[in-house]
Amino acid sequence: SVVNADIRRIRQRAALLFQYPEHQLFEETVFDDIAFGPRKMGLEEAEVERRVRDAALVVGVAEGDLKRSPFELSGGQKRRVAIAGVLSMEPEILVLDEPAAGLDPAGRDEILGYIASLWDRGITIVLVSHSMDDIARLADRVLVLGAGRVAGFGTPAEVFTDPDILSRAGLLL
Repeated sequence: SVVNADIRRIRQRAALLFQYPEHQLFEETVFDDIAFGPRKMGLEEAEVERRVRDAALVVGVAEGDLKRSPFELSGGQKRRVAIAGVLSMEPEILVLDEPAAGLDPAGRDEILGYIASLWDRGITIVLVSHSMDDIARLADRVLVLGAGRVAGFGTPAEVFTDPDILSRAGLLL
């Protein structure tokens, strides 16, 4: 059966950040890229500007960079702009697909630090990752999939010490 869903309401509550989100930047300025979502939500320009500045501040995008082209930025800066673009929509739930993929160790730690700070702000984070280290460090609940099926669910300590779960998912202790 088909479920009737208010897609607009879902989009206002949940946001998705794809792997390599910096590849989705397209506006002429960093400000406009971050403002894209709130503008599509039909918000007043004063509210759009507030959200852009707040989101930029959270992820460390400098005020001066808001007027620059996103294509002039480093890879790590582009990733921060992409994250700010999602945050500017002020989602209650944020789904992140491999957010640290392709980053050097410093960039990886920086992005994971932002994710932890979002969780501290009360945003529900769904983190999709192959990095068990990241999951163990950040998650309070872990859902393990193996061969398209649920292999286990629980706290990181419960999941990562259960040999049956790890075996079903093809993971090592």
